[in-house]
Amino acid sequence: MSLRQKLRIWWQIRSGKDDTPLDDETPFWLISFFFHLAILVVLAMVFVPIPNRNRVTMIAPPVSDVPMQEVMPTIDFNFEVNEEIGAEQFESSDAAMAMAPDFSSEIDVTEETELQLSDFGELQFEDFIAQPVAIELERLPVRGNAGFATVGADGAVDRITQEILRSLEERNTLVVWMFDQSASLVRQRAEILSRFDNIYRELEDVRERGGQQFARRNNDDPLLTQVLAFGQNFGELLPKPTTDIESVKSVVRDIPIDESGVERVFSAVIAVANKYKHFRRVDRRTGERERNVLIIILSDEKGDDEELLDEAVKVCKTNEIPVYVIGVPSPFGVKETFVKYVDPDPQFDQSVQWLPVDQGPESLLPERLRLNFSVRYEEDIPIDSGFGPFSLTRLCYESGGIYFTVHPNRDRGSVGRRETAVYSAHFEKFFDPEIMRRYRPDYVSTKRYLADVQSSKARIALVQAAQESWGTPVSPLRTRFPKLNEAAFVNAVSEAQRPAALMTNQIERLYDILKLGESDRKDEVVLRWKAGYDLAMGSVLAIKIRAEGYNKLLAMLKTRLTFQDPNNNVWLLRPADTILTGSATEKLAEKAKMYLSRVVEEHPNTPWAYLAQKELAVPLGWELAEAYQAPPPPPPVPDPAANNNPAPEREMPREQPLPRRTPKL
Repeated sequence: MSLRQKLRIWWQIRSGKDDTPLDDETPFWLISFFFHLAILVVLAMVFVPIPNRNRVTMIAPPVSDVPMQEVMPTIDFNFEVNEEIGAEQFESSDAAMAMAPDFSSEIDVTEETELQLSDFGELQFEDFIAQPVAIELERLPVRGNAGFATVGADGAVDRITQEILRSLEERNTLVVWMFDQSASLVRQRAEILSRFDNIYRELEDVRERGGQQFARRNNDDPLLTQVLAFGQNFGELLPKPTTDIESVKSVVRDIPIDESGVERVFSAVIAVANKYKHFRRVDRRTGERERNVLIIILSDEKGDDEELLDEAVKVCKTNEIPVYVIGVPSPFGVKETFVKYVDPDPQFDQSVQWLPVDQGPESLLPERLRLNFSVRYEEDIPIDSGFGPFSLTRLCYESGGIYFTVHPNRDRGSVGRRETAVYSAHFEKFFDPEIMRRYRPDYVSTKRYLADVQSSKARIALVQAAQESWGTPVSPLRTRFPKLNEAAFVNAVSEAQRPAALMTNQIERLYDILKLGESDRKDEVVLRWKAGYDLAMGSVLAIKIRAEGYNKLLAMLKTRLTFQDPNNNVWLLRPADTILTGSATEKLAEKAKMYLSRVVEEHPNTPWAYLAQKELAVPLGWELAEAYQAPPPPPPVPDPAANNNPAPEREMPREQPLPRRTPKL
């Protein structure tokens, strides 16, 4: 009996009727339809994946490159991003080196978080960076190191010797040494020259021991060397690459000083890479490249042609030419340092001069607010950032080379101006490079950097506030007011109120900007951004409280206060723990201390913690104190009988050092 007949009998028994839905005129396809539908539902439940709510997806929005310009125009954060090149950000707190074998060409894009900053203006990029050029790079492994700290250039040279040997293990190698011609590099050029013998002696020892690195390939010399000098202009110092180390040492010894103060380092890198990239072409018959090419740069500045950075990255990365830089540490969050300069020629004046040099910042844009840590004015004394200038470090990082941060005072921790070595920049404090690796800047293109900033309101607020503070830095305030004359005293207090009012307005503006990012601060996971935002907010709050208290005391001084000691005649404003401006300000003081203390606790032994500790060391309130100042002596009364024009005494001639115009560094 068929299934259909059994179903008809079952229906007749249950209903007591002869007609059933399964009679000949009822379409049997309905049963087939529901049967197959059930099968589809079961299959869907088996094979459709259930979303894993614990899965974390790293979103990396791709970006597009933009035309190169000498100066970057105003940039708005509300933009669309397209694909671009550059080292990816791995969000790892432990990695200072990218070790990925390749990069994925598929990148997920999420909807951007928009933060309206129209009330505070747009980001201004003048004086900081230039735009990148539009380029396309092949996907190559990245093995660059963002920072390798040494006390002297000899430590960097020893490591470079290892890199040369490693290159020779692969194939014949050309090493191009590029020397900055600025006057501040005199000492380091001498150090490098003294190490040349060691470098090539060690390489020769390997050759004599029959090292495979020096096996002749294609009947050619395994190791060739070329030397190039750069400043405002650049050029090779040898007719062609050579194996003669004496010729190399001779031209290095005779490199002239360029007093223009201009370093076209990226132009020189592009020229070298283009000239010798034929060594990197693959021989179709053997499938091998003719030679490796290594570029080694000695410089103490960031370069004056940064607009060519992306082009330099392109040519070096495409042709797999690693760039190594024996350079200087970048000052934390600022552009300039001051180099201790003494004329290298002893026949000229040997007095110390402090000359400004562009060596920073370490990030694409400053991420530190330019604020005096207290109303007791101090200069912006540079401290170590743990990394080199952004552009040169990115070139090393993306090409697979290393940036060596060299400073002779690094092992001393804290350094005063007198202790600073000649031809070196003064850094008040150095930090452990092992700790700083967790705070590495993002070595990416401008568009990619802005896309990462756009992902968080806290990041946008920090970058915006930093640029505001650099445009209108806080001025020092007066804290001593002699009352020798009532009118002069009132006028002095009134004059002091003007910069105080301006300072209050500036700080209020910065605080309003930073408040926009508070809601996203709790979601920040990158250590560098967390430390930067907390330090900025804590510092701005501290100065806001001090400014309000300062203004209140100035108003009190104009109410004809009397000295407790009638002999005193000077009012002093001194930092104190007393908050004079009410309970609301006391709550802000607690908030400021919370932010600053969190920086110290969560980021110990870093530049952020160092600055936060300085801020916490100064009380947030004020108090009035009094002192005595002797009035100036009356002017002498001339004696009519005295000879007012005595004959000048003859002085013995003294030997004076020859003066010489100070070069630009």
